[in-house]
Amino acid sequence: MNRKNALAAGVAAALALGSVTMVATQSTAAPRPTAAAGTSVAQPGAGFKAMTADARGEAIRTATRNAAATAHALGLGSDERLVAKDVLIDAGGSRHVRYDRTYRGLSVIGGDLVVHLTEDGTITGSDLAHQGAIRIAGTTPKLTAADASAKAVKHAKHVKKAKAGSKDSALVVYAVGKIPVLAYRSTVTGEGETGPTSRQAVIVDATTGAPLDQYELHQSVTGTGNGVTVGQVSIETTQTAGGYTLTDAAHGGTIVYDSYNSPQSNPRQNARAFSKATNSWGNGTASSRESAAVDASYGLAKTWDYYKDSFNRSGIRNDGRGARAYVHVDNSLVNAFYDDNCFCMYFGDGSSQNGNTPVTAVDVAGHEMSHGVTSATANLTYSGESGGLNEATSDIFGTMVEFYANNAGDPGDYYIGEKLNMSGGSLRRMDNPAADGRSLSCWNSGAGSVDVHLSSGIGNHFFYLAAEGTGAKTIGGRSHTGTPCNNDTFAGIGKDKAAAVWYRALTTYMTSTTNYAGARTATLQAAADLYGANSQERYLVSKAWAAVSVGTALPDPGTPTPSPSTPTPSPTTPPSGNALANGSFEQGTSGWTQSDSIITNSSLQAARDGSWYAWMMGYGADAVESLSQSNIAVPSTGTPKLTFWLKTSTQESGSTAYDTLKVKVNGATLATYSNADASSGYVQKTVDLSAYQGQTVKLEFAGTEDTYLSTIFLVDQIAIG
Repeated sequence: MNRKNALAAGVAAALALGSVTMVATQSTAAPRPTAAAGTSVAQPGAGFKAMTADARGEAIRTATRNAAATAHALGLGSDERLVAKDVLIDAGGSRHVRYDRTYRGLSVIGGDLVVHLTEDGTITGSDLAHQGAIRIAGTTPKLTAADASAKAVKHAKHVKKAKAGSKDSALVVYAVGKIPVLAYRSTVTGEGETGPTSRQAVIVDATTGAPLDQYELHQSVTGTGNGVTVGQVSIETTQTAGGYTLTDAAHGGTIVYDSYNSPQSNPRQNARAFSKATNSWGNGTASSRESAAVDASYGLAKTWDYYKDSFNRSGIRNDGRGARAYVHVDNSLVNAFYDDNCFCMYFGDGSSQNGNTPVTAVDVAGHEMSHGVTSATANLTYSGESGGLNEATSDIFGTMVEFYANNAGDPGDYYIGEKLNMSGGSLRRMDNPAADGRSLSCWNSGAGSVDVHLSSGIGNHFFYLAAEGTGAKTIGGRSHTGTPCNNDTFAGIGKDKAAAVWYRALTTYMTSTTNYAGARTATLQAAADLYGANSQERYLVSKAWAAVSVGTALPDPGTPTPSPSTPTPSPTTPPSGNALANGSFEQGTSGWTQSDSIITNSSLQAARDGSWYAWMMGYGADAVESLSQSNIAVPSTGTPKLTFWLKTSTQESGSTAYDTLKVKVNGATLATYSNADASSGYVQKTVDLSAYQGQTVKLEFAGTEDTYLSTIFLVDQIAIG
């Protein structure tokens, strides 16, 4: 977990019977309770208790009553408010409260957070999408809403013939980067990836009009191929005076409608509920409009049951309420999507490319309903790496629903949409995402720049390897390869355990801006919660992440840790004369240990070279950060030195060192830089390492920031030689 996600100043808030008290602690980040090594926390539901609707409602009301005191305890600003969104309670009584944030009444994109509390209400830590308080110059924009709409239309990358009105632009605070800005969020419509009337969110700076982010509002499965069927199954219906309707009272009142080919721009335009005199539906072919409705009803019910039986989750929002589903949307639509604005799902009929078969497979239904679960929990932003995680989450749970359904005509496997009769055999493959020639099987520095359906391959590949391990095997009658990116070999922990880890990470630790490095941290914490910090499950989860090029594997808990007197193995000096591994960060976090999401390729700042760099500090609040690498072999000949490029920008003034960046070797400070060293660009720094000649050392960059005004330290191209 991120270092500054825990409370600062050595205090923690305690939540008890609707009031908040302050209690002294010895640590600003009290450890979360975990299982004993090698043991498993008693479940059900990835460690969560089942709650009735009344109990959940009361828990959220309690969180709402304590929102102001919690915001104060977290060090948020006086202009900020917390809005309680959800509460999860562990089997042991610990609570995890998810909040959204507002600033002077404006929604904060990237302002969500999770607060963790013990059973008696003491806060033990928190996970924030944006660290520290929100500070912006003001809430009066230079651009009008009409200006913002025009800018949004201009910047929309994936929509042709785009249009947006001033009513489609809302003022928000965009806090996805380290420096929040006043922005407009506009909805742009036009011809795009999800059809002739695609809807895209475009976020622009409210002062300059510069684009900040954009993403499709329809979270979709897209492909070209052929049909799907679930065969003869039992479905839940409701009897009325005139017969029966496809209303599933056993699953929150989920209703399936016939869209009657309403256009994608208004898929409910001609919609009507399915009803008939008898309780027999469809004939198993696409010629009957009821057949697609049977597929959807069955798939959504199985998805509901999977979440309920596995995690004690009652529906998409965990409130027992079923969503609406619409089949036969548009004409020739090879797509399905979830829309949180209407709390509903849409399914197309396919096209001649797939034999005009409805896009209503079991894993597709599970995929779309899981988009709703993500929206109700971590709310992963649908762009960049977080967008890939969003899609991967739906693929993961869509696949788990397929296994859970155990349908004879559609056995469980790790192929996505394999029953759609695609020309390539499926939409995606979790065991080998790159098999389609487009998806990513391994993380790379450009992962955040590709389509989210392609970058989802990294998360899919991780999950497959965590569940099944490496090596070829046949699952559900289909060949699976399980080839890692690092040539490692290891066993999996099983799909049920892997899914429990992912669900707990999603609902308890991930936030809207979580990237793949953050997902690794979240799943390792979840595995520790469920199976123990020194468990094989946690170790194998780390192995699976390393196998998709995200981080390195943890030490095998079965191997004793060397005592201080045991000689440290001699490290191997990387090529090109640099004793550091990944000194330019172009391999992401590989080789480095970071206290927060420091290593980044964010476009909000610039690398000195390449795309990746280290962004330290910049919160404008009390904070500390650390970036380090161990087991570095300092050259034994010549005059060894450390060189790196540093760019310092600050809101401070004068020569007083309020915010600092220290360079430490084996804990000793060799150089200190501060806000007083502000520069317009990168400046190369050199530190003499003669005193460590021939030694194996730990290098650390340690940042400290005070309460007021921010200072950003950007570090790149670090070398020891």
